[in-house]
Amino acid sequence: MNFFRQSLTIAAKDLRSEFRTKETLNATISFSIVILLLFSFAFEPTEEEARVLSGGLLWLVFAFAGVLILNRGFARDLPNDCLDALIASPISGPALFFGKTIANFTLLLAVEFICVPVFGIFYDVPWTLQFWPIVTVTVLASWGLCVVGTAFSAMTVNLRLRELMLPMLVYPLMMPSMLAAIKLTGVLVMGQPVSGDLFQWLKLLIGFDVIYTALALALVDIILVG
Repeated sequence: MNFFRQSLTIAAKDLRSEFRTKETLNATISFSIVILLLFSFAFEPTEEEARVLSGGLLWLVFAFAGVLILNRGFARDLPNDCLDALIASPISGPALFFGKTIANFTLLLAVEFICVPVFGIFYDVPWTLQFWPIVTVTVLASWGLCVVGTAFSAMTVNLRLRELMLPMLVYPLMMPSMLAAIKLTGVLVMGQPVSGDLFQWLKLLIGFDVIYTALALALVDIILVG
């Protein structure tokens, strides 16, 4: 219980800090909507083409948005040596990492739940027919992105080129999860259910989240203190 209390304290601190300025949130939402708008001009797909393209385009936007949010996860505490104070505090490394991940996850979900309806309008796809399955896939894939991204954000926080290094490290590792999310989302936004072989992709998402969450929590002390 102490672990979750400490994690929620860190998450609440980060979310309060972000919602006071809305600096990252506003920039990420604006960026995501602009990219979706550009995609809508670049492609005029038929119904079948929309099904093929929609999952990839949507998760491309989410991947870019995620990196913008993840870059600020630990960098937010760099001024006045706040990050060093957090690491030296009685809060355990796994609790600190888990709290940061929860905060990043919450911000990313907020951006995604704004972008999906906008995407539905631009592409005229019946995504509301599979609302809860889309929510499930979005939550699973976003958690995986935030776990991996938060871990690498901690590793690159002191680099001057962390904005460049973070996506270079995160995107290759996220390929299995992103591929599963793209396959599932492409079907769901067209109003069709997950069936048959698509359940294997859903199992891949769940397995990815469990494995990388366990690995990150096990190695976070080495990452933070190093």
